[in-house]
Amino acid sequence: MKRIALLVVAAFAIAIPVTVASGAAKPAASKNIVGVAASDPQFSTLVSLVKKAGLVGALSGKTKLTVFAPTNAAFAKLPKATLKKVAGDKKLLTSILTYHVVKGAVPASTVVKLNGKKVKTLNGKSVKVTVKGGKVYVNKAQVIKTDVKASNGIIHVINQVLIP
Repeated sequence: MKRIALLVVAAFAIAIPVTVASGAAKPAASKNIVGVAASDPQFSTLVSLVKKAGLVGALSGKTKLTVFAPTNAAFAKLPKATLKKVAGDKKLLTSILTYHVVKGAVPASTVVKLNGKKVKTLNGKSVKVTVKGGKVYVNKAQVIKTDVKASNGIIHVINQVLIP
C-alpha cells in the first residue's frame, strides 16, 4: 500500500510541472509590444486605440521600438469628450499614439541619461525627458514602471497621455 501511495505521489509530482508548463503564458520577452500590452489589463484602452488606429502591424514588427504606454487610469484623466473625439478621428489618433513611440529599444538606464534632452517620436515631434527627485518624466507624464521587455522593444509605463 505504501508503494502505491508513493507511486501516486510521484506521478503527480511529474504530471504537475508538465501541466503547468504547457498551460503557462509565454514570457513577456517572447511577445511583441502589442502582445505584451494586450496581456496586461491596465493597457486595454491603449490596445483598443492601437487597433482602431490600425497600428498593430507597425508595433508588432521586427523594428525595435520604445513605447511610453499610458495606463487605463491615464486615459481616464482625459475628458470623455476629448477621448471620444480622438478615438473618432483616425489621423488625430495615429498622431497621438505615435507620439508615445521612439525608434530603438531604449532601456531606463539610457532614459535617465537623457535628462533635459528632447527625443524625437515616430510622429516627428519630440518629447522632453526630465529627471526630478529620482523620478523620470516624459513631458509631464511620470514613468511609473520601466523596462517591460518585448521581443521588439521596451515598454515604459506612464501615468498620463502625451498630447503633441
